This record gives sequence, C-alpha cells and structure tokens, in this order.
Amino acid sequence: MSTSTPPHIPHARDVQRAADQLWHAVTGGDEYAATEVVLRILDEGAAPESVLLDVIAPVQGRVGEEWAANRISVAQEHAATAINERAVAAVSVHPVVRTTATRGRIAVACVDGEWHALPARLLAEVLKLRGWQVDYFGAQVPTAHLIAHLHNARTDAVALSSSIATRLPTAHAAITACQAVGVPVLVGGAAFGPGGRYAVLLGADAWAANARAAADRLAQSPLPRPQPDHQQFDDLPHLADQEYTLVTRNSVTLVRTVFSVLEDAFPTMRSYSSDQRERTAEDLAHMVEFLATALYLDDEELFTGFLTWTAQILEARDVSARSLPPALKLLARELQDFPRAVRILKAATCALTTAPSTVAGTTA
Repeated sequence: MSTSTPPHIPHARDVQRAADQLWHAVTGGDEYAATEVVLRILDEGAAPESVLLDVIAPVQGRVGEEWAANRISVAQEHAATAINERAVAAVSVHPVVRTTATRGRIAVACVDGEWHALPARLLAEVLKLRGWQVDYFGAQVPTAHLIAHLHNARTDAVALSSSIATRLPTAHAAITACQAVGVPVLVGGAAFGPGGRYAVLLGADAWAANARAAADRLAQSPLPRPQPDHQQFDDLPHLADQEYTLVTRNSVTLVRTVFSVLEDAFPTMRSYSSDQRERTAEDLAHMVEFLATALYLDDEELFTGFLTWTAQILEARDVSARSLPPALKLLARELQDFPRAVRILKAATCALTTAPSTVAGTTA
C-alpha cells in the first residue's frame, strides 16, 4: 500500500488567493513571482484549465478595468499583459499539462489588425488540454495566410478572436474566406457584441462567450462544414448605399476637416497643448473608424456605446468630454448626404447629452 500523501486539490478560496497573488505580481512587474504563483498552485493539484481561466484570465480582465479607470498607465497595462503571457507559457510547459491529441485539429487566430492575443492563447491552451491538435497563430493574422494554412492542413474548424469592434469588417472577410474553402468558423471576443449579436450577423457558424464555452461547444459536436460556394456578403444589403465604403475611403480627409474647425465649435481647444491636440485628433480618428463599423453593421448601438465609453475614459483621465457633442455635430454636417451616418451620429449625440454626466447639456 502506498504511504504517499495524495495531492491537495485547491478549493475556490485557494484559486482566488492565487489570483490575488498573481495580480500583485503582474502589477508589480515581477514575472518571476507571477510564474511561481501559477506553478505552485499547479503543484498543489489545481486543474490546469482552472489556473488558465480562473486565475490568469480574471487577472487580465482586471488589468483592462484598471486601465479604463486610469489607475494604471498604458505602459503598466502592456507590462502586466506580457507577464500574464509568461504565466500562460509557464502553465503550458508544466508536466501535468502534457496531453496527447485524441480529437481533431483546430486553428486558433486573431483577426488581422487585432493585437489582443491573450484570449486566443488561453483558448489554444484549453483546447490542447482537452485533446485537440491546435495550430495557434497569435495576433494579427492576415486572412490570406490563414487560408493558405487551411489549404495545407486538415483543419476541422477555425477559432477567430477579436476584442475591438472596428476589426469586424475584417473578421467578416475572414469568416467568409474560411467558409469558402469548406472550414467552419467559431468566433469569440468582445468585438462580437453582447450575446454574440454580430457573430450571427456576420455568418459565423458558432460563437462562444469565453474559452471554456468555446471548448465546450467544440466538444459537443462537430461544426457543420459549409458548402464550398458559401457566400455571406449578400446578408448585408444596406452596404449597397456605399456609405461604409465612402466614409472609410475618405476617413483621413474627414478627420482633418473636422479637426480644423473643431476649436471654433469648442473654444476650450484653443488652449490645448500640442500633445492634447494630438490626442484629440486621435480621438476623432477613432470616432470615424467606429462610425464606419457601425455603418458596416447598420447598428447605431455600437457607435453609441463607443461614444459613451469614450466619455467615461476621458472623464477618468480628468479630460473634458464636452468636445464630443460638437465633434459629432461637425461630422454630421460633413456627412449630411449620408442618411444612415447622420442617424447614427444623432443617436450618439442624444445619448451623450442626456447622460447623467458632465457631458450633458454642452451642445447648446
């Protein structure tokens, strides 16, 4: 009879304690402490999937929340993310996570232009733990390169990740291209909206709210293979008005024109430093990019949500959000011949000026 002591299986409080310790390590810039946290709880018997999704993933979510609240800087956010990536790597090479591929083959990639790779990396590691052969491509994967891989590999499904909504037109192209060569697509990430509403609109074969749900869905049953002649672009008939195309094509000119007259509509801008003026130009560029995406999807809520979020971010940084309604009004003036764009801009202006914040009542 063995006299060895069975491993201690950590309880939820142990997992939470590990998450707290990892948080202190990543915000302190200590990658060695971070890897020690995840390796220790693995040695104590924690399931590797739980370490990935109940320790590392919540800490990364908290990093984003702290950045939004202006409690950590962009540099600190990047450093924390890099350390979390090291923690994932430490988990992936631990002896207890070595598994043999007994299921099919999944390609995991971020949409072209999407730099937030950690959610996709977490999914790739979870799928490996569950017995899948995984081809992980990381951030910003050009669609042409992804399709080239599919032509040379017997891939059962593609898992596409995107956190930023402005990448949705590119995601649509990637989804359609994968389906055109007969490979189904599962999508995930904040870009696809609450409940995956944009995943449905863009014709994805499946959507998952997180890595655990994605792995569960892939284990449940194979995603049906689309027909080789599958096309999805016809499902967006509103694109026929060319508003999305024209706004995208003329975005630089549009930003430059609005910026040149914004200080007349918002006199406070005249006292801005060169750095503040540069940030304002960047905000305008983001506004136009999100407007174009809203036109692509024909969804004003996407743009309205972005503007209210932007106002919150500015206020958290002690920057007045009162420049937003005048900027929206100027954009509407420039796009007066674009009825969908004007409707979206007016909805966002209404949302800002009726919100219980310092933005309200500033357009008079």
